[in-house]
Amino acid sequence: MTLLSSAPGGASVARKTPSAPAAPPRRKQGGVILAVPALVWYLVFMVGPLVAIFVIAALHWPGMLQPVSFAGLQNVRTVLDDPVFMDAVTNTAVQLVVALPLMIVGAYMLGYYVAQQPPGHRVLRYLLFIPGLISTPAKAMVFYAVLSPDGLFNGALDKLGLGSLADAWLASPSTALACLIVLDVWSGIGFTAVLFAARLGSVPDEIGEAAQLDGAGHWRAMWRIHFPVIRDFVGVVTMLQFLWTLFGSAQNVLLLTQGGPGSSSTTLSFLVYQKAFIAADLGYSQTAGVFLFLVGLAGLLTIRRVFRQNY
Repeated sequence: MTLLSSAPGGASVARKTPSAPAAPPRRKQGGVILAVPALVWYLVFMVGPLVAIFVIAALHWPGMLQPVSFAGLQNVRTVLDDPVFMDAVTNTAVQLVVALPLMIVGAYMLGYYVAQQPPGHRVLRYLLFIPGLISTPAKAMVFYAVLSPDGLFNGALDKLGLGSLADAWLASPSTALACLIVLDVWSGIGFTAVLFAARLGSVPDEIGEAAQLDGAGHWRAMWRIHFPVIRDFVGVVTMLQFLWTLFGSAQNVLLLTQGGPGSSSTTLSFLVYQKAFIAADLGYSQTAGVFLFLVGLAGLLTIRRVFRQNY
């Protein structure tokens, strides 16, 4: 640093002074230390079980207290040669292809209607949220009471003079899986609609007003104006519902059909449970779990690509 000082006689003399040393950069170690517990939790409870699935899939393990031996790819051959596994793959594919579009499209349309704030929209929000507040066993009991041979649905058909259409809906190979799909859609559509309504409520009013000035009706405004604005959010919700339907279907199958009749309503997630806790074949169970994991990963990547997610 250069300073000017006065010399005798009034002349100015430039004089350099030593500059202060630059402060060393502060290391942000506090944030790293605080992140260590979360990292340990993630490694133990997330990465650990995922690695364990692949390890157990390579073992012959006929029960928790039974001796373990290395099986290699034998479990993969056993799973692929099992017709029950192929039925589970087919049923899971049908469930996802039917339930997911119905749930997302129906929920978006309901959410758009609620976001327009019609009369009684606050009460409607609560009513749509009710299925999400009911426990899974309670929802299963409701559907059992409706769809059992002496249930409400067959009773209504009889009252309407359509008794010939009555059936044991949960015990029929042609309708058991369809009943489970209806339960999945009913359970998820209201909760998802509330999420869509909340997101649509944050869209600026000017967008809707501009669409109305251009002569766009509700249908066009819903799909051509508002849907592109919340496209990323739709992708996130679709991912969540995909994972819930794929991995959460086991509980509905267990409570209502036990995978039957035969294997007509067996899904991949229920097959993993059945082989692990009923048949005590842990190697088969975790091999099917590996396939379930790969299906979930492929589904998430596909959904990201369809909705052009940028994260």
